[in-house]
Amino acid sequence: MAKKPERKNLGRGLSALLADVNLDNTGASTTPAPPAADSEVPIEKVHANPDQPRRTFAEADLADLTASIAEKGVIQPLIVRPDPAHPGDYQIVAGERRWRAAQRAQLHSIPVLVRDLSDTEVLELAIIENIQRADLNAAEEAAGYRQLMDRFGHTQEKLAEALGKSRSHIANLLRLLNLPEPVLELLRQGKLSAGHARALVPADDPLALARIVIAKGLSVRQTEALAKSQKPVKKRTLKPAKDADTRAIESDLTAHLGVKVSIDHKPGGNGELRLKYKDLEQLDGLCRLLSQ
Repeated sequence: MAKKPERKNLGRGLSALLADVNLDNTGASTTPAPPAADSEVPIEKVHANPDQPRRTFAEADLADLTASIAEKGVIQPLIVRPDPAHPGDYQIVAGERRWRAAQRAQLHSIPVLVRDLSDTEVLELAIIENIQRADLNAAEEAAGYRQLMDRFGHTQEKLAEALGKSRSHIANLLRLLNLPEPVLELLRQGKLSAGHARALVPADDPLALARIVIAKGLSVRQTEALAKSQKPVKKRTLKPAKDADTRAIESDLTAHLGVKVSIDHKPGGNGELRLKYKDLEQLDGLCRLLSQ
């Protein structure tokens, strides 16, 4: 049996590291001041993490960041650890975009914060860094939360506390993962907003409705109304009343066996007979009676 992930508290080492993972390179006053770097290291001694979950970096974003770094330098230090594959070098834990942009800006050295982290902690922080990115779409953010919960055993409450998000925000995003993959892809492409996607979650055919929403340019409120109108009305089926003979048999068996007996007789001639006992003593008595 697979071992369940240990329920860790994000509150100790990870929350301290989260203070380091500040993705703003502009040093804007709306964000906390970046921590001081441990040191400046030659850029050629820093290597990307081969297990980095984010594989694509938007060209326009990289170009903007390169221009910023060329003018102001790397304001936010990268988080690195000693590279297990290259002794004396460093592996990026958080800040690969800054490293790529610094290379483009032809910097010879970059500021780093050196941390001693395990492979699991590196992956965990890489996922969290991606979640904190402003340009992450709702489907990617939801997938990040799901990874943290499935792989590391974190709860919605602990994620909300450590990441500064509300629990309802995380819960609403996780609900999006119930949508079929084609709808999630429309969300990733920006053709649907997170509000539109949430409205489609309870629909019987979310993809068909998503295409209508996109084609007609419906608002979120209109999408909610559309999804509600498409729900099939469940017809209430009333069971036919039991005939006198069936009720009489139920009564006789109940008296004979000492337990509640219910007969569900179907028109085809077959049916079900249910025996309901109230405790183990009554069950033992029934078993003895039936085995005679």
